[in-house]
Amino acid sequence: MQSSLKEFEETQSTEAFALQNSKLLKVSLDQVTIQARLGAMVAYQGDVRFEHAGAGGLGRMLKKAATGEGTQLMKMTGTGEVFLADQAQDLHLLTLENEQITCNGANLLAFEEGIDWDIQRVEGGMAGALAGGLYNVALSGSGQVAIISDGPPVMLGTGGAPTFADPQAAIAWSGGVRTKVKADVNLKSFIGRGSGESIQMAFEGDGWVLVQPSEGRVTPTTGSSAGGGGGGLLGKLGG
Repeated sequence: MQSSLKEFEETQSTEAFALQNSKLLKVSLDQVTIQARLGAMVAYQGDVRFEHAGAGGLGRMLKKAATGEGTQLMKMTGTGEVFLADQAQDLHLLTLENEQITCNGANLLAFEEGIDWDIQRVEGGMAGALAGGLYNVALSGSGQVAIISDGPPVMLGTGGAPTFADPQAAIAWSGGVRTKVKADVNLKSFIGRGSGESIQMAFEGDGWVLVQPSEGRVTPTTGSSAGGGGGGLLGKLGG
């Protein structure tokens, strides 16, 4: 059969994490075990097993119950290949070498099982209280992390100038960066309004922050099975 589909043939790679294109990730499970967001699997080949990934300790279980940050995770093991995506959003790979990054839970797609994670609160005094508290996922260790962005992001250096971003647009930042919640309006401006531009995140210190050209997509609140695509996005980490 002749067709114009040749450009979409599977990309061959010796890497455990390999981008098939800007929207689709292939993971070779004979090299790694991963945790990925529930519903991110769009296809797999070979022997792949899916199981619920727990919170990994009482402290994290209590944090996720209190904050609701993150997403439901599935542990994926086996000797096959699994293909991951989320609503055709842009994919980005980061390799940690005994390092830490912080990520908005809605933008976390998958990471190697050996990477540790925890839930952290952004400080901010009265502004933080008015925002209801902002929580993100800290990832540390060595291995690969896949994150998603709603459109092509920009990486801003945070060491040269005061840097601020919408909390939903800031999707990840390096470990040495300090964050806090900042309000640019007086208290009366909050009445009857959502966060919008009233609340920003401030970033200080040498490092970077990755900002997507969007305040995030509206996502369903219902869960899905491991084989579903894009479901369960507002669940809790390991919930």
